[in-house]
Amino acid sequence: MTRLSVEMLAADTVEPITSAGHAQLGIAVLAGIAVIVLLITKFKLHAFLSLTLGTLVLGAIAGAPLDKAIASFTTGLGTTVAGVGVLIALGAILGKMLADSGGADQIVDTILAKAGGRSMPWAMVLIASVIGLPLFFEVGVVLLIPVVLMVAKRGNYSLMRIGIPALAGLSVMHGLVPPHPGPLVAIDAVGADLGVTLALGVLVAIPTVIIAGPLFSRYAARWVDVPAPDRMIPQRASEEADELGKRKLPGFGPTLITILLPVVLMLSKALVDIVIDDPANTVQRVFDVIGSPMIALLAAVLLGIFTLLRPAGFGKERVSPLVEKGLAPIAGILLIVGAGGGFKQTLIDTGVGQMVLDISEDWSIPALLLAWLIAVAIRLATGSATVATVSAAGLVAPLAADMSTTHAALLVLAIGAGSLFFSHVNDAGFWLVKEYFGLNVGQTIKTWSVMETIISVVAGGVVLLLSLII
Repeated sequence: MTRLSVEMLAADTVEPITSAGHAQLGIAVLAGIAVIVLLITKFKLHAFLSLTLGTLVLGAIAGAPLDKAIASFTTGLGTTVAGVGVLIALGAILGKMLADSGGADQIVDTILAKAGGRSMPWAMVLIASVIGLPLFFEVGVVLLIPVVLMVAKRGNYSLMRIGIPALAGLSVMHGLVPPHPGPLVAIDAVGADLGVTLALGVLVAIPTVIIAGPLFSRYAARWVDVPAPDRMIPQRASEEADELGKRKLPGFGPTLITILLPVVLMLSKALVDIVIDDPANTVQRVFDVIGSPMIALLAAVLLGIFTLLRPAGFGKERVSPLVEKGLAPIAGILLIVGAGGGFKQTLIDTGVGQMVLDISEDWSIPALLLAWLIAVAIRLATGSATVATVSAAGLVAPLAADMSTTHAALLVLAIGAGSLFFSHVNDAGFWLVKEYFGLNVGQTIKTWSVMETIISVVAGGVVLLLSLII
């Protein structure tokens, strides 16, 4: 799949649908992105519609026939949804199972029971990182906020000392580690290997989350010394289970195994591919199947029925409604991701990808740094990490054609790191954190925005460092 994606990408750039020069293509890209930014920020139009209209503007200014521009957009949309749509859906189902069964609470409570004092910020990072693997960022925030408020109040901790590590763990997972939508889209766009990207993503995430979480939280707590807001803490899934008389929650061990199963399977496939490197080998073929993202996530979902739902008292009749509720919130995400894929394909088909390749060679800008900078620029303009990821991936995808497997994975991580840079007032996450923690705009910038910037810079730096080593 990876090699085929790269070959198809290279083939797509051979005969662009327009003969426009670099100057015209450059203007087309800037105009297309400007339209997307303006529609999202000024007119508050949904990102799906903004990306669609921005793509049409890009094609028109680039001089592409309208029918061919539309064909490029729809082809890219269909290919992207086909590539990552099932994975996003399975990840959403697993996250819903984890939240509703009380399995997430079990992880949180078990780790907090063994932590205290100075180790509490580190415990919060661990909790957020584990919980953040299968959950979308917003879901993770909603799930962990009650825990953060409760720990801060009962332990008399500064809210920032506890909250920043939790937010850092969730944000790093969201931006760097599949199966989150952003990394999945970038992997699909540049033709990277998912297992290798996952392994390197975890490697980059460890120092990043330590610096942006427990270490930075010391300074954040001094800059913004606020107590946990005196508000009613939302009810947790475990408390709802207690009220229903279903006190038996999923065990810590089975819950952890369920969460980590897809990670283990995908990493095992990547390791076997490196060690054996023989497509005809039976062992490698088996791991290629069980370690494929769809099978790995599907296995975790099926296992979760028995390790998460059954112990929580979910009968057969409750499984289907839970799956439906888990899928409902991702409709918008799938449309944004799909439209981003359409925008990416139009960039490639109009010859913009080749233009970026030519410019990077003329300016001698390292591909990883260029990817990071492009993602940063789009993130600052749109406020959306997902839009920044899909747009940047489309622009720099041709750079991956001649890259090794590891460097293609690092290109994905560079894009993901750039997409997290300086969240501010045009980012929904900014307001989510502000309202939950009871901060004003200035306090949110000093804490959340600075933390996101640290994550972006540190992760980008680690990626560049790894590119010199591997």
